[in-house]
Amino acid sequence: MTDRASGAPGSPLRGAALLGALALLATGCGARVEGSADEARTVTVNRCGEEVEYTTPRRAVVYEGGSADKMFALGLTEHVHGYVLPPANPPVSESPWAQEYEEVEFLSDDLLNRELVVDAEADFVLAGWNSGFSDERGITPEILDDLGIQSFMHTESCYNYPGHPERMPPFEALYADLERLGAVFGVEQEAAELVEGYKERVAAVREQAPEGEPVPVFLYDSGTDQPFTAGSQVPPNDIIRFAGGENIFADLDERWTQVGWESVVQARPEVIIILDYGDQPAEDKIEFLKSSPATAELPAVVEEDFFVLDYNEGISGPRNIDGLEKFAEYLRELRAD
Repeated sequence: MTDRASGAPGSPLRGAALLGALALLATGCGARVEGSADEARTVTVNRCGEEVEYTTPRRAVVYEGGSADKMFALGLTEHVHGYVLPPANPPVSESPWAQEYEEVEFLSDDLLNRELVVDAEADFVLAGWNSGFSDERGITPEILDDLGIQSFMHTESCYNYPGHPERMPPFEALYADLERLGAVFGVEQEAAELVEGYKERVAAVREQAPEGEPVPVFLYDSGTDQPFTAGSQVPPNDIIRFAGGENIFADLDERWTQVGWESVVQARPEVIIILDYGDQPAEDKIEFLKSSPATAELPAVVEEDFFVLDYNEGISGPRNIDGLEKFAEYLRELRAD
């Protein structure tokens, strides 16, 4: 998700045998490991279509819940120095990794910026393009490279990253991030097992998807004059389609984007997903949809078929899988009525 003014999205190796195992595992996710027991570990990993050499980071700064969740899910808490969490993010106490958040430093509730990263003495920054990294705010991977600070971008956000674009479906991008971060930090096996588990959960959902025509679904992020919604390049599109629905804006080759209310009305969504922010409660958005003449007669509004999706279930991160399972259960129950 793009940033808003309101806030809103080497260690030594232990022997040649371990080195060989790491090299073998890294090959599976497009990484190349170099080094020996007496040298710093380096690995070459794809970053948005660009091959980048990393040494194992020790003071990572992560931006937003999705970045932190990826690190925590991989068991990399000790490598995280701190996190930046704008107001749009729900409280960390609600996270499955609440304990891990307590073990690292809260750095800021503002947008990511270069001064913060330098002051934190970070050796690695994890964020998305236009969701953390930004030309306008002067914090890009190239700028950090010049400062000697490593960086990694969410693959989902590479779609519109200038110079080295990379495109893959949102859930595939999540898996790629976990595998690539696993290579950067030397936890390839943990990453492989995590991804395998997520894929199994997704497959189970798809097997249970309701039969018949997909339910037309509109994701309402924000906006009153024009709604902000999800195109085909962000996780909610996969959440909707894997659960058995159809994103009414799946034909938009975009990430998060503005549309017109006329397009929403014409699509006649039967379900509306409300993206729930910490600073823009779902209840307020639902009330607007009920009271606005443009949307009050939509089938989903008339039937009050609203599904609330947590912010961190909608941006790229492990909680996408939780959001999928919850929405899939909602659709199954809706079809059963």
